[in-house]
Amino acid sequence: MISSKVAFVFIWAVSATVLGAPQQKPQGKEVPIISQESDIQPDGSFKWSFEGGDGTKAEASGQPKQIDKETPVVIQGSASWTDDQGGQHQLTYVADENGYQPQSPDIPVAPEIPAAIQRALEYNAAHPEQDGEK
Repeated sequence: MISSKVAFVFIWAVSATVLGAPQQKPQGKEVPIISQESDIQPDGSFKWSFEGGDGTKAEASGQPKQIDKETPVVIQGSASWTDDQGGQHQLTYVADENGYQPQSPDIPVAPEIPAAIQRALEYNAAHPEQDGEK
């Protein structure tokens, strides 16, 4: 029963994404689909891929994984594309019991914590009994 629910949710999510995308007039020529694959198995596992004539690529695969009393589908995937200025972009991700975990050079990285603040944080963590005292 869970595999049909997973397949339904996956198909619904993809359909909602496609149908919910803003409809725009094409700027320039149409981009042909070079390849497209979609395979959904009864156990809930799936494999999906797409490649456009402009070099855009996306793929994802998933398989059920027993976690405690639940059996969610663990997903891994990637996408790559070229922006309007010619910049190359790539994204890889995993979605599992630890949440959505994207990796890309395009994702901003927080600056390092200054050394003095890091020392203060470590001191506070080592001395919790002093929190709130006056």
